[in-house]
Amino acid sequence: MKTLVSFFNRLMQRYLPDPFLFVVLLTFVVYALGLLFTDSGPYEMVQFWGNGFWSLLTFSMQMVLVLVTGHVLASSSIFKKGLGSLANFAKTPGQAIIIVTIISMLASLINWGFGLVIGALFAKELARKVKGVDYRLLIASAYSGFIVWHGGISGSIPLTIATEGHFSESMIGLISTDQTIFAPFNLAIVLAILITLPLINRFMMPSKEETVTVDPKLLTESDPEEGKSAVHTPAEKLENSRIVSLVIGVLGLVFLFYYFMTNGFKLNLDIVNFLFLFLGILFHGTPKKFLDAVVHAVKGASGIIVQFPFYAGIMGMMTASGLAAVMSEGFVSISNEFTFPFFTFISAGIVNFFVPSGGGQWAVQAPVMLEAAQALDVSAAKTAMAVAWGDAWTNLIQPFWALPALAIAGLKAKDIMGFCVLTLLITGVIISLGLVFI
Repeated sequence: MKTLVSFFNRLMQRYLPDPFLFVVLLTFVVYALGLLFTDSGPYEMVQFWGNGFWSLLTFSMQMVLVLVTGHVLASSSIFKKGLGSLANFAKTPGQAIIIVTIISMLASLINWGFGLVIGALFAKELARKVKGVDYRLLIASAYSGFIVWHGGISGSIPLTIATEGHFSESMIGLISTDQTIFAPFNLAIVLAILITLPLINRFMMPSKEETVTVDPKLLTESDPEEGKSAVHTPAEKLENSRIVSLVIGVLGLVFLFYYFMTNGFKLNLDIVNFLFLFLGILFHGTPKKFLDAVVHAVKGASGIIVQFPFYAGIMGMMTASGLAAVMSEGFVSISNEFTFPFFTFISAGIVNFFVPSGGGQWAVQAPVMLEAAQALDVSAAKTAMAVAWGDAWTNLIQPFWALPALAIAGLKAKDIMGFCVLTLLITGVIISLGLVFI
């Protein structure tokens, strides 16, 4: 396994471009495929691209806030102590890899945004505490836990088809989460990955000669208040007032109490950001310290701001040209009742490279896949989960989703993708077996 890991790492270091160049190259690929496999002309493909370019602005802002609020929360002294205490359980590099994988998976099963941020922040804390751990593998392990998110309680596809008024209701009706998230086949897949993924990551530990460590001092953020003079003016006193932070922080917590009492423990991206934001305000103590932490955190958000519109443009070409449907139909044409869940999973994994959004991907693939499922007498619930798992699966090697974790860690995509390729191959087998035989 170490030989394979070394090979994939060298491959990624040599050939994987910066995530921005990656999305530009994907744009060229989708444009060319649209011309080859659909009736769209060159000018039409440009129109589809431009019309879709700004369709992810809301989501882009949510992702920026995931990164910023998570980073701000982690830089507070209270949160640092909490993560530090948890990190003390890891005494060796192997234990650090296993623990960060488990924490990341459990957090991702609750909410994918929560898992992305918590996993990366915890990995940084482990890197400070545990000597000799490979920093690249540590971050890759934290990111790998993200694979289970669509099988968890925040999975967008199973929650969509369980919600009254969803766009495919006339075809399949409402499908409860008992048939998707809590179905035996899905629980078996989740359990198998929960058991095997920490071990996979542990066995990928490179030799001492190839281990890349990081100086803990580089991961320790300096206190921006150090060396500053005492406050004197009324404005400065207000900026350093704990009362202001306490009052606005408590108001945020009151709303969260109301939300959870009304909706139960139902997390979404907005609630996760709201929780991180107001805990950050409270934990930093004063508005000045909170804003200083925000300024520092925003520096890592540039990749999200620039790249997400390009992915939106790619989604525009994929959907408006019909290319995503053509890809799906190609896999349907070679499927039968037994192999259909497998090929649905594979097709969703491929489409996910170009439409990296669970809800968006389902909107594209559902009409084709559900019609085929009815014709082959395959469960609509399992079909939906096959698409969901395909979406989650190739996220492992899709820089789109890795950007927040990479920004927190201070790494590049090619630093972790070699490890993620091997994880992709092994988990792909586990998911496929669960979808086909259970």
